[in-house]
Amino acid sequence: MNKPTITGQIYTKILEILENNPEGIHWSELLTMIQTSYPSFHPKTINGCVWKLIEKYPDTVYKPEKGLFRLLKYK
Repeated sequence: MNKPTITGQIYTKILEILENNPEGIHWSELLTMIQTSYPSFHPKTINGCVWKLIEKYPDTVYKPEKGLFRLLKYK
C-alpha cells in the first residue's frame, strides 16, 4: 500500500479548506491552517505548495485578488 506523499496530503487539505470557505481564504490564513493540521511538515514545503497552487490546479483554484484563493466553482 502506497502512503500519500507529503505534498499530496498538503494539496488535499488545501482543497478541503477551500471547499469549506466558498468566499475564499487568504494566503496567511491558509498557511496557518495547514501548519496547524500538519505540525511535523516543514513550513517551506507547505509554503511551496501554496505558492504553486494556481499552477498545479488551474482548472480548480483561482485568485480573485492578490493573496486570496478561491475555488473556481464559487466564482
